[in-house]
Amino acid sequence: MAYAVAIAHSLGIGIAVPYRNRPPGINRIAIRQTVRQRPGLLIILIRRSLMSLFKIHTIEQAPAESRPLLTGAHQKFGFVPNLLGELAEAPATLEAYLTLNSIFDKTSLSPVERQIVLIAASIENDCTYCVAAHSIMAKNMIKADARIINALREQDPIPDDKLQTLAEFTRSVIENRGFIDEQALSAFTAAGYSNRHILEVILGVTMKTLSNYANHVMDTPLDDEFKAEEWSKDN
Repeated sequence: MAYAVAIAHSLGIGIAVPYRNRPPGINRIAIRQTVRQRPGLLIILIRRSLMSLFKIHTIEQAPAESRPLLTGAHQKFGFVPNLLGELAEAPATLEAYLTLNSIFDKTSLSPVERQIVLIAASIENDCTYCVAAHSIMAKNMIKADARIINALREQDPIPDDKLQTLAEFTRSVIENRGFIDEQALSAFTAAGYSNRHILEVILGVTMKTLSNYANHVMDTPLDDEFKAEEWSKDN
């Protein structure tokens, strides 16, 4: 970790990872040249450093307040997803995410529509973990049409005009920080959605903002159970 931070500091980049001493023998000029030739190196090293800061808790090892929440997740999925295992470090955060998930399930959006919102938000936020996880849930748990989910993942037109509008509106909410213009609102309502649905989409975006941002910070490794739907914007 110290080496990654030393690289960042040599480039004049401040990152919030404490370290005591720069490893001996690190030449700042050489570091600058190396990273400029390989711009992805800094990101890789910092991510690996951050990964060492977050533990994937098991039910037995988690803080006491998180254990019943992880037990419930295990009963639902048959395993504890890595995201939840890491969120268990902060029981209130884990509870907040699971509670938002449960509340979002109570909205008037259909199960497929809810997954469209969650996947579209995760794509917009470039969260590889959540795109894969929700793709599995959409296809395997709620039996969504694979053509719809694949089109959404590949950012191609969805073969359903109403769902396409839902995905576009979700992206617009995130891109514009909630400052949605009249054209987007009109297109959304013209597709058959209401003011209630507008607020429910915002609820879904709120839920995914929590997990997407947490995954970025924690660099959550993808579970084997989700790898069949592994995703990245580059592919």
